[in-house]
Amino acid sequence: MSEMSYRTALVTGASSGLGRGLALWLGKRGVKVYAAARRLPRLEALAQEGKSLGATIEPVELDVSLADATLARVRELDEACGGLDLVVANAGVGFPTHARNFPWEDARKVIDVNVTGAVATLSAVLPRMVERNRGHLVGVSSLASCRGLPQNAAYSASKAFLDTFLESLRVDLHGTGVRVTCIRPGFVKTEITAGIQHPMPFLLEADPAVDRMGQAILRGDDVYGFPWPMARAVGMARWVPNALFDAVASKVL
Repeated sequence: MSEMSYRTALVTGASSGLGRGLALWLGKRGVKVYAAARRLPRLEALAQEGKSLGATIEPVELDVSLADATLARVRELDEACGGLDLVVANAGVGFPTHARNFPWEDARKVIDVNVTGAVATLSAVLPRMVERNRGHLVGVSSLASCRGLPQNAAYSASKAFLDTFLESLRVDLHGTGVRVTCIRPGFVKTEITAGIQHPMPFLLEADPAVDRMGQAILRGDDVYGFPWPMARAVGMARWVPNALFDAVASKVL
């Protein structure tokens, strides 16, 4: 599927950060983008910016933590536009969840958005994509999914769920015209990382990160992690014995 094959796209979490950047990136390439998030004024400002760049971006007020409402709204959009070609589940939240003082309410928010919300977004029109024999599902995971990071049990686990969910979809859809891509960013300068106090190796600016994500989508990569030094290091960490990993990771934060 080439750039011109995408007529329509839905991007969640589009009011800021990577989602906002990706909505503009796609819009500038001729894709009609439904930009979804809770903060409608920000989406309206995004639509105006897109218009000045020749992009068509439609604001969609949406809270993905409300799964049933998300399913219904995404299906409405699919019907209104004659079929979504690309669905990007980008909306995500992250809060510290230290096991020694575990904050259930924060953990639940992470699960509601990063797990339940992502699955609702991706599965809403999946049967229709299969019937049409075309479409592309993209989930924005994280390199934090590869192992359980200290003080981030809920976040790391939520992204690990998304990784595995997308992999199973990809296997089931093999041989069809529906593609699945899992994107695993490392540290990127966004609102989410603005408050992080610990070191963030290989920190990327948002614009180059968005471009890498967009190119991976257009290539139809199965899995794309970046930046590559961080992705390689995290990949190697999978093979580190637990005793060593626990001893080192517990002292990182």
